[in-house]
Amino acid sequence: MQLSGKVAIITGAGSGIGRAIAQLFAREGARVVVSDYIEETGAETVRLIKEDSNEAIFVQADVSQEADVDQLVSQAINKYGKVDILVNNAGISGGLAALTDISAEDWDRVMAVDLKGPFLTSKRVFPEMIINGQGNIINIASMASLAAGRGGLTYTAAKHGLLGFTRQLAFMHGPQGIRVNAILPGPIETPMIERVLAVPQHPVCQKIRACPAGRAGKPEEVAKLALFLASDDSAFIHGAAYCIDGGYTIF
Repeated sequence: MQLSGKVAIITGAGSGIGRAIAQLFAREGARVVVSDYIEETGAETVRLIKEDSNEAIFVQADVSQEADVDQLVSQAINKYGKVDILVNNAGISGGLAALTDISAEDWDRVMAVDLKGPFLTSKRVFPEMIINGQGNIINIASMASLAAGRGGLTYTAAKHGLLGFTRQLAFMHGPQGIRVNAILPGPIETPMIERVLAVPQHPVCQKIRACPAGRAGKPEEVAKLALFLASDDSAFIHGAAYCIDGGYTIF
């Protein structure tokens, strides 16, 4: 098992990509701290993990709130004694409104979850990883980190920021034994885009069919990439950004 003995915190693990990562990490030997804003979905992820005789706990948290993040990491330490891996997966979309129709409150909410959240969680686990002499942070960004037209204005801005955060953090703290990398999913079959995928004539669906893969991705496929980045197989990889989009962003 590739993550035997490791402790991993995964935010936004109540569904979609986060749940798939949590389940795979647990199967690979990690003790998983499942976190989500919604208690019911997070608890369901833990149930599924334990159903496979693997180890996990649930901690409800809003990653945009520093007190919640502190509680999340403190409970992980109290239960398992350390944190080896942090997967910053929690995120929300901001819609497709034009600039003049976006309220300051809407802008702040997306930035708070999608960008401030990874900052707060990374900042909180950092001292624990330094104590261990190593650590691994994986930020789930987006194909919207690379270009316009992949998401709404607030979401695209936040995901561009998350990619910059990833690279700068890797540059600053790689020498201390902490690896930081990003995953950039394209269209994946998750609740976030299920309404789009349900409309075959939608421009996104038309482009998906024209991509090399010819289909949307599955959360489990993203989880396998996260496993690689979380494992020792990727020990020489720092500050990288891996697209997993079926070729959506190459044209």
